[in-house]
Amino acid sequence: MSLDIDACLALAVRLADVAGAIAMRHFRTAVAVDDKPDTSPVTIADRQAEQAMRALIAKDFPEHGLIGEEFGADRGDAEFVWVLDPIDGTKSFITGRPLFGSLIALCRAGRPILGVIDCPAARERWVGAEGRPTTHQGRAVRTSACPRLAQAALLCTSPFMFEGADREGFDRLRRSVRFALWGGDCYGYGLLASGYADLVVEAELKTHDWAAIVPVVKGAGGVMTDWQGRELDFAADGRMLVAGDPRAHAQALALLRG
Repeated sequence: MSLDIDACLALAVRLADVAGAIAMRHFRTAVAVDDKPDTSPVTIADRQAEQAMRALIAKDFPEHGLIGEEFGADRGDAEFVWVLDPIDGTKSFITGRPLFGSLIALCRAGRPILGVIDCPAARERWVGAEGRPTTHQGRAVRTSACPRLAQAALLCTSPFMFEGADREGFDRLRRSVRFALWGGDCYGYGLLASGYADLVVEAELKTHDWAAIVPVVKGAGGVMTDWQGRELDFAADGRMLVAGDPRAHAQALALLRG
């Protein structure tokens, strides 16, 4: 099946606009918070934003599949599948932190080819697509050169996601970098794409958490794999290593593997 990538990019931007407007309507209000079966929080903003995005995709590309954090999969085995995280960083959202964002990806045969990181409270947006340079606020960005881990700034959403052997690998890496910072959710990946951070390491991510990140990072010159150095697809185990410089990626990968 052929694909009009420009039409898909235009839709992805519209999806980000719609999701961001809904999120900001509820941000820093007395919004009710529910617990999902996995104990993670969800709000009406998450649900409304995903519903609005699903409706737009169904209108423009009814033959495409959908995977969303809040409403699951619809034709997830289609050749082209949109992957949506309406509010990445719901915990940040409900506590008034402005670093949450919407993640929007389009995948072909399980591999991301288009991605948007939109952080409406920060008014920042990164857009990436296969074969094109990543943009931030409409201008092309590049990752930073970082040939040695001792020079690297490492970001991670939370140190509590690492357990057992994963924790040992992460601690080896953390002790080898210049410094490590916690928090930031999807915003940290945008900072890496723009050259301000050098590494992001995560575990326990689901498809909707990482799919949009891949085209953004790659289009800026970075590398994003699992902890074994493999390309990411729908079968990925949730452990991600992202680097702005392939040299830092190789060094970090060796430490994570032990």
